[in-house]
Amino acid sequence: MTADAGAGAALAEFLTDRAWMTSRHRRRAVGFMLDTIACLVFGAGQPWARAAAHHARRSGGDGPCAIIGDGTATSAAMAAFANGVAAHAFELDDVHEEAISHPGAVVVPAVLAAGRDLGATGPQLLEAVVIGYEAMGRVGIAVGPPAHMRAGFHPTGQSGVFGAAAAVGALLRLDAKGLRDALGLAASFASGTTEFSQSGGMSKRLHAGRAAEGGLTAAFLAADGVEGPAGGLDGRYGFCRIFTTDPRLDLLTEGLGRRWMVDEITVKPYAACSDIHPLIDAALQLRADGVDPDRIVAIDAEVPTKAAEQNALDGTASVLAAQYSGPFNIAAAFVADPGDPATYAPDRIADPRLAELQAKVAPLVACAEFDATYAWKLGGRLRVRTDDSIVHERTVVGQRGSMHQRLSDEELERKLRRVAADRIDVAALRVVLDGLADDPEPSGLWNAIDVTPTSDGPPLPSGPAPGR
Repeated sequence: MTADAGAGAALAEFLTDRAWMTSRHRRRAVGFMLDTIACLVFGAGQPWARAAAHHARRSGGDGPCAIIGDGTATSAAMAAFANGVAAHAFELDDVHEEAISHPGAVVVPAVLAAGRDLGATGPQLLEAVVIGYEAMGRVGIAVGPPAHMRAGFHPTGQSGVFGAAAAVGALLRLDAKGLRDALGLAASFASGTTEFSQSGGMSKRLHAGRAAEGGLTAAFLAADGVEGPAGGLDGRYGFCRIFTTDPRLDLLTEGLGRRWMVDEITVKPYAACSDIHPLIDAALQLRADGVDPDRIVAIDAEVPTKAAEQNALDGTASVLAAQYSGPFNIAAAFVADPGDPATYAPDRIADPRLAELQAKVAPLVACAEFDATYAWKLGGRLRVRTDDSIVHERTVVGQRGSMHQRLSDEELERKLRRVAADRIDVAALRVVLDGLADDPEPSGLWNAIDVTPTSDGPPLPSGPAPGR
């Protein structure tokens, strides 16, 4: 079967034939679920996540699926939305670098919601996560992600719907035709632009939640007999053709059964856009080598073109700007701790010392060397001049947390403690997740994620919004 004549159908057929699923795949799923749930629990306290939870309660009413960190439950679709927003709420969630997307924040909330609604077993939950990552990653790389993103599309909201649709389709036990329908329908739910990187706002925070909700909805519609376009992924007007100027339809199926998306995931050590993590790594290395931030006169940074165009914000403007800004994160690596989410809190980003050092960073320069490996292997280079006229240089290609330089067990544990230990029993959650592969009725999981409601910030209204 050629790529142009049915790659989407071939992918759907592969994903529904689970003979390839192994214990190694399931172990990967356990790790991603643990990291994502920790990110979700932390993110649930952010104002945009609390607003999303309010919207979910108002729109979905009562239901069986927990809005984690809210203390309420609603419909599967609205729980997937709210929990997806929370998981993506603070730039802590995992990344598939080449696809430039965040699979955990989409796939795991969709699986938790649909799994609770359908009474799924532990093995079914893990398999659905693996299938969701595979679908989302493959669609993400097939849409030509650098061109896709530079055109202004946000891949998490775009390719995410296919990951959620495939994952929930697995829980619904859709056959190949049913999954192809679900993927075809999901194309109609793809959305999200990167205008937030230019003029601010909170829209980015919503994209993973909308993708989780949209993909879940597509799968349930397919299960009810709604047919999707057969070429929803690869047809003349299919997703992988019209949302890019550089489609790579061959990557929908190339290496199926040999190349696994779950082997290529970055677990983020910093609450910042992963495209600028090489700059953070480089700055931290120079700091460890003894470069004194008080003696820095000027900083030059070379990055991929995407980062030069979309990651040059003034990081003191807002929390999102700080998390997305290359100059701010270089400064933070020298005078703060990018591994601590509190570094990006509103009161901390206003620190004059951060603003002063950020101002010494020259405009980010696009570099062909880093474009050549973007986004499969991210790179960046710093040249830091101090007041003694010495230039300190450091280049990083393949940042910490990526498949090229995985975090150690100790580093992973430190992240979990920092983001979730004050709100969830991380050790107990790990035990529950480790046992999912043999758990026919994972009630322990639902209990473990029944997190005490957060009290961060002023209370949001419990009834209908004004004027509605």
